[in-house]
Amino acid sequence: MHELLPSIPAQLKSIMDSLGYFMPELILSVLFILVFVTDLIFGKTSGRICRSISIGGLLVVIYKVLWQLVLLSNSKGGAAYLFGEMLQLRRTEVFFKLIIDVLAIIILLYVPWDKALRAHFKGLADLYSIIIASVLGLHIMVMAVNLLSIYVSIEMVSIASYLMVAYRSDTPVTTEAGMKYVLFGAVSSAIMLYGISLLYGFSGSLDINDATFIHNLSIANPVSVSLAIVLVMVGIGFKLSFVPMHFWVPDVYQGAATPITAYLSTLPKIAAFGLFINFLTPFISYGTWSAFDFRLFLSVIGIITMIVGNLAAIWQTNIKRLLAYSSIGHTGFALMALATFSQQGVSAILFYLLVYAVANVGALMLTSYFVNKIGAHDLDSYKGVGLRYPLPSVCFVIILISLAGLPISAGFNAKVMVFSSVYQIYDINHNIWLLALMITGAATTVISLFYYIKIPLYLFLKRNEHHAEDQLLTHQYLLISICLISLFVLIAGIFPQFFNIPIN
Repeated sequence: MHELLPSIPAQLKSIMDSLGYFMPELILSVLFILVFVTDLIFGKTSGRICRSISIGGLLVVIYKVLWQLVLLSNSKGGAAYLFGEMLQLRRTEVFFKLIIDVLAIIILLYVPWDKALRAHFKGLADLYSIIIASVLGLHIMVMAVNLLSIYVSIEMVSIASYLMVAYRSDTPVTTEAGMKYVLFGAVSSAIMLYGISLLYGFSGSLDINDATFIHNLSIANPVSVSLAIVLVMVGIGFKLSFVPMHFWVPDVYQGAATPITAYLSTLPKIAAFGLFINFLTPFISYGTWSAFDFRLFLSVIGIITMIVGNLAAIWQTNIKRLLAYSSIGHTGFALMALATFSQQGVSAILFYLLVYAVANVGALMLTSYFVNKIGAHDLDSYKGVGLRYPLPSVCFVIILISLAGLPISAGFNAKVMVFSSVYQIYDINHNIWLLALMITGAATTVISLFYYIKIPLYLFLKRNEHHAEDQLLTHQYLLISICLISLFVLIAGIFPQFFNIPIN
């Protein structure tokens, strides 16, 4: 105890210096408490108030995140290490957090526009506080560079996600989805924790940026180190939903309320990619690392994930299950850029995740629109609907074009950026796995057309003599948001330079 006393002032100074860079997360903490207390005071009638407070607070958080770019420009090396190097802040992390915060606002706006959630007896105030708590976990997840902070941040996000999936527990499908998600999450968390304990045992350090961490792993038994790394990848893969950690995705996406599906398919996945980049960087930067071939691992996983996700989507008739398998395929495609280990690859990932997330939320908003309007859950229910509701149906076509990666859409430019980043590295080292990734990416992009085109086919070319009754329960702002997302997809497709993300 007495030996620690001289270091206490230095530790306190480190904490105080870190607080200036940690303001967005502190605001999120206060915002969570504020929304929670507001719900306690006003009860079930507090939904609209809590939503307004949450959105207003996130706008303040976005301002503080942008201010971090100014702070980083004045810091040494353009990076800051917080709380004893538990967290790392660079421009890359700032842009990941910006994307997460903007999407969180879209999700908060979307939540009450879903008929099932709006009519739920619990109200929505609790859900808003859970979303804010999850955003805090996502922020920490993006910045985590210590095995302890990595695990804690993933658990924060996981617990919030469990609560969101099971929030509407009034149907057997939703209850089953919540149980499956919790069970899969608990198992993957336990496996990851075991992998972390092995890495700590081999290296004697929890700080992945510590030079001794990688050095000690490099001289340990390579088979044991590889096993430990794979076990850690299980936890990260659960959030990314790459194969074989994808089994929970279709059932959970289908069973959860549609706005929660929009959350699960975008925000945790984006944060997991940010975490994955941080985890890989020390190993890639260590010149003599050879115990585990990360490029081979990412290439094999990416190829299998693209194939499984896109082929399985072809056979789906439920719209949410189709988008679930599509999400798995997009994860595999994003892994292509990650396998380059380059700055251009990171830029491509950021743009690709932004475009994919916005388009995917738009597609799920359209799913809610047609469920609210005519109770359409599967493809057969979409027969002839395009002629009855031309505006949302045309928007659906535009968004699907982007998800498929066809020209004049944002998705096309995002896929071009990914292919370019992979080809640039392949042109230097002629790695056969990068070539295999590009071939698989091109082939699965063509395959994706077979299931994306089915929705416009049913909307406009199929005929249905027995139209469902118009339930007139769709919120007008839902259609406005869908139109704005479709406009963004087109603008980002025609003028991609406006959305260039400089991370250097």
